[in-house]
Amino acid sequence: MPYPAAWLRGASLGEAITCELRLSIVTGKIQPGETLSENRIAADFGTSRSPVREALRTLSGEGLIRLERMGAVVLGLSSKEVEELFDVRYLIESFVQERLSRIDREPLIASLRRILDKMELALRHQDAEEFAYQDFAFHETIIAEAGHSRIWQLWRSIRQLVLAVMLVTTREVFADGEERVQAVIEKHRFILDGLRSGDADEIQKRVRSYFKDSFVTLHHSLGKP
Repeated sequence: MPYPAAWLRGASLGEAITCELRLSIVTGKIQPGETLSENRIAADFGTSRSPVREALRTLSGEGLIRLERMGAVVLGLSSKEVEELFDVRYLIESFVQERLSRIDREPLIASLRRILDKMELALRHQDAEEFAYQDFAFHETIIAEAGHSRIWQLWRSIRQLVLAVMLVTTREVFADGEERVQAVIEKHRFILDGLRSGDADEIQKRVRSYFKDSFVTLHHSLGKP
């Protein structure tokens, strides 16, 4: 499962290597306990060791590997870490969406409708990669709209890992057929309708429902018990 080339436009070589390695770790192609060699990775990507070091530092910061003198040991993404990642996403979005209930949401709602249209188009073209990216954009647009610098900083610390996980889960959903993909779109429409209502309690209820269902999908796609 290669990382989508379209998602790497404008990325540095170090960032591109990070994305490829991250996805391989998330999918289990690179297993926990394996040792990553700077020289081997540099040879695989046809580059010097400098961008590889950059990539390994980033992955270490995300908790996916542990840097050691003789290389980097893969830690992977455990069931507990999957739960924690979802906990953080839920905390961010529940806070942000409740905050948005108190401000003018019309520009945001218009943006989210356009994203939903793009998700529908991606479904018609059976483009799982574009669908995953628009799914990600839907959530990031909501978070950005809150204008909360510390929340945005927290989101930025997990966004690339979230994007990789979304790619994996979206490919699994597409493999299950059009009906399953359409259900994902309806879940996002459910969130949009909550925001449109402006009712803080209703928004919170819908966010909880969305993440409860998505958590089950995530565990299934990543093979976590």
